[in-house]
Amino acid sequence: MEDFIILVINPGGTSTKIALFNGDKEILRENLVHSGNSEDIKVRERAVQDFLNRHLPDLGGKLDAIVTRGGPMKPLPSGTFRITEKMIADIKAGRVQASHISHIAPIMGYELGEEMGIPAFTVDPVSVDEMTDIARISGFPEVERKSLCHSLNTKAIARRAGKDLGKSYKAFNFVIAHLGSGISVSAHKRGKMIDTTNANEEAPFSAQRAGTVPTISLIERIFEKGYEKKEIEKKLLKESGLLGYLGTDDLREVEKRVDEGDKKASLVFNALAYQVSKSIGEMTVALKGEVDAILITGGMAYSTQLIDRIKEYTEFIAPLYAYPGEDEMRALAEGGLRILRKEEEEEVY
Repeated sequence: MEDFIILVINPGGTSTKIALFNGDKEILRENLVHSGNSEDIKVRERAVQDFLNRHLPDLGGKLDAIVTRGGPMKPLPSGTFRITEKMIADIKAGRVQASHISHIAPIMGYELGEEMGIPAFTVDPVSVDEMTDIARISGFPEVERKSLCHSLNTKAIARRAGKDLGKSYKAFNFVIAHLGSGISVSAHKRGKMIDTTNANEEAPFSAQRAGTVPTISLIERIFEKGYEKKEIEKKLLKESGLLGYLGTDDLREVEKRVDEGDKKASLVFNALAYQVSKSIGEMTVALKGEVDAILITGGMAYSTQLIDRIKEYTEFIAPLYAYPGEDEMRALAEGGLRILRKEEEEEVY
């Protein structure tokens, strides 16, 4: 049965993931690699237009909406947002929380949508903020805790798990750990993400990221080594975690070493599970112990060894369910589809 046809756009550093959905069924996906200036939006838009010229005629030329990834914009509630002139103006003027390639996506979606006369949306951007006031207090008055996490996948998994458990997401309290290139652990109370770790700053270490590091010792090391800002940021975000300890950011390689009896690999692998579990415990406290389920998602959730170790630490809290992977394309399409099917109202930017 024909449903709404949706174009999904998700840019990366030098490429753009693109997909067409008929309703909730993905019918085509490509990864468009850009040989020119990858930050030039026009280069990406031409590649997307070429994709549409090649494939849209097979669908009768019909396209109902464009849905794009959203980046670290200003703090926003969860939901699907119509991409507007105001959103684009804020992105172009730098009125955002951080610089990121994902900011290109809403601009592309808006411009293509205007040309084609169809709406463009973005779903659960990185800056979804539903934190309680008490959760924002850091202990250092000059710095406030921020809600910047893997909200797109986290919210999609929360909705999916609620459905699997026979009710809506809003009926449950979940602790959700997204184990990807960065790790974020969040507390969800009846459909609201009331607290979360920031994957760049205060989280378990991951494949390349350091996560939470002892503050005073870090400051001393920066001054001892004379690190510049970009140097230490690179070390913390690109050269730490599994890569820093073991020389690889591939969890499968780490598991192989563990199976072969490598004691250091085993220690670091177990520490990863330990840190994730401790963060789950923190978010359990945010929910005052009232947790219906623990959900584990992201690429690392494919590791049954890692899931088993986390379960050993946390099974006293609540049942644990793994949802491996991070299908951002599907999550984006689902968000747009809920608006087109009038299952929910679009959010106002």
